[in-house]
Amino acid sequence: MDALDRTAAATVLGSVLDRGVNFFDTADIYGPNAGRAHASSEKLGTSIKDVGAKRSDIFIQTKFGVVSGYSHNGATRYDSSYRNLVESFDKELEALGTDYVDSVILHRPDPLMDVNEFAGMVQDLMSSGKVHEVGVSNMGPWQIEYLQSFLATHIQVDQLQFGLMHTPIIDAGIHINMSDDDAINREGGILPYTQLRKITVQAWSPFQSGTPYGPFVGNAHFPELNRELDRQARKHATTRNAIATAWILHHPAQIQVILGSMNPERLSQMLDGDDIELDRQDWWDLYKAAGHRVP
Repeated sequence: MDALDRTAAATVLGSVLDRGVNFFDTADIYGPNAGRAHASSEKLGTSIKDVGAKRSDIFIQTKFGVVSGYSHNGATRYDSSYRNLVESFDKELEALGTDYVDSVILHRPDPLMDVNEFAGMVQDLMSSGKVHEVGVSNMGPWQIEYLQSFLATHIQVDQLQFGLMHTPIIDAGIHINMSDDDAINREGGILPYTQLRKITVQAWSPFQSGTPYGPFVGNAHFPELNRELDRQARKHATTRNAIATAWILHHPAQIQVILGSMNPERLSQMLDGDDIELDRQDWWDLYKAAGHRVP
């Protein structure tokens, strides 16, 4: 959002509020276009005020724990220490123009985490009213299980990359007990684990191809997938963006989709996916068209 001017940012926010969206995800490190941390959150907070939205009607989720390269010679690292997280969080509240967030997420697993210290930090933020819920991002089952054992509050969310062209969280389960590369367990069984533990998966970068070519929708480098998206868009009288969103939402884990577009028209198309009911054949046809094998 930091790439938009104030008027454009308010227009984007207003367009999704009009569609019933009240959940907004940000992070302390978001702000590459401004070249500084908290820039995107600052724009979000300003836009909420500009459109006249009531804070109590908005669910704000932010992330912390990644130290960006803005002030460290371009080097990114992770820091889950009490001091870093609290300092960054307080700056995030200031940028957002609020005295609390509805949810805060640890952005990446930190191998140097002092779990007792982290648990104390969570307790302090929650008891002060600055945070209502806690989640994680990019964590596997045992990382979450271990962290949860120190926390007095339930971990609500695990943000994971997932979309038609990035499917490790389901691939190994489909290829269980096989000797091909797709059977390699890269994610530790995180999807059934989150279902078991009542943790919501939020899919980030759902439209990225995982290649240097960027998003896959309408991209000539992915003709088979786009032909299938077109076919199903015609079948359901909608758009390719809506179908790609509906594919994620069709999974019984009730995955939430984190949409990163700042284009109101594209966002509207993506949101249309919530109204589309794919059948099982639709889902599998898209999975295979994206290049995934079915044994």
